[in-house]
Amino acid sequence: MPPFLSISQRLRNTPFTHRVKASGVKAYTVYNHMLLPTVFESVEADYHHLKSKVQVWDVSCQRQVEVKGPDATKLIQMLTPRNLSKMADDQCYYIPVVDETGGMLNDPVAVKHSADRWWISIADSDLLYWVKGLARGRNMDVDVFEPDVSPLAIQGPHSNQLMERVFGEEISSLRFFRHRKVDFNGHSFTVARSGFSTQGGFEIYVEGTENGEPIWDALFAAGQDLDVRAGCPNLIERIEGGLLSYGNDMTREHTPYEAGMGKFCKGAAVKDCIGSEALQRERENGPKRQICHIDIMGKAVPSCEAAWPVTFNGEPAGQVTSAAWSPDFDTNVAIGMIDRAHWDAGTEISVHTPDGRRDAVIKALPFNR
Repeated sequence: MPPFLSISQRLRNTPFTHRVKASGVKAYTVYNHMLLPTVFESVEADYHHLKSKVQVWDVSCQRQVEVKGPDATKLIQMLTPRNLSKMADDQCYYIPVVDETGGMLNDPVAVKHSADRWWISIADSDLLYWVKGLARGRNMDVDVFEPDVSPLAIQGPHSNQLMERVFGEEISSLRFFRHRKVDFNGHSFTVARSGFSTQGGFEIYVEGTENGEPIWDALFAAGQDLDVRAGCPNLIERIEGGLLSYGNDMTREHTPYEAGMGKFCKGAAVKDCIGSEALQRERENGPKRQICHIDIMGKAVPSCEAAWPVTFNGEPAGQVTSAAWSPDFDTNVAIGMIDRAHWDAGTEISVHTPDGRRDAVIKALPFNR
């Protein structure tokens, strides 16, 4: 019998927990001290449904760090080497957040409301304390706190139709990584064209725990004929699309250059961020390793619960950090951190899985691009 997760009060409920349970969730992981669903019907069945229909995801674990006050923009720019100077008040940016060594602390989405108010929509780490520490240590004129905001993702090919039925046809004109306010039951919520899949969709930033179930119920009532289902980030689909998972594919031991985010480390913004000296050195010398997409040959690989060693002609060459069998591509899709001498597309490598050595090859691009 496989291990199971003991749920207690130390794991925070979300505004949608009761609806998720009623929808037949079969597995969770723990993410930012909250429950994140990982399976409903099965990983493969959920994958096929996501790529053909529409799903509603409880991603409340994607907590917000709100930064509010006159020094808000200055503090946000200190966190990241990505240049935020031209960011509009209705934009979202994917940003690497680094420490003083240039190591990745998180890869969140920054949501700008105004120069004086930002949300950092975080991946799995206690980033709140880092941001509060910087603010207090630098005597900055800001408040840093976690607001009562719980994202709900609408993902899949029919996400436009479902959102139009609940929030009006104008929602479909929202551009990628832009956000706007929508009205629902007398409340105003931020909706962004974003989400942790490559199928297209939206994220509703539900402010107020009490508003969670009414929005969930409205979406399911409006989408019955679209075969709307509860879903979650899907392992197979995210690896196919090359979407990285902080804590799995990169950690504080890796820099943005190693995580494939060098394009976000340009210009004066690098000098303004907390890890500027380390990042400038790496920009000059280049990274020693880098995230790559990998095709692993043979039958379906087992679950990648720990990193798998990668070798080239018997010598260490990196590691695979995420892997899964892809029904659509009829191969094992994978993501790994590969040493510089072996990361060129077409390089043939060996991956040492729990059930034996596999032949593999470095890919130029994620599988669905």
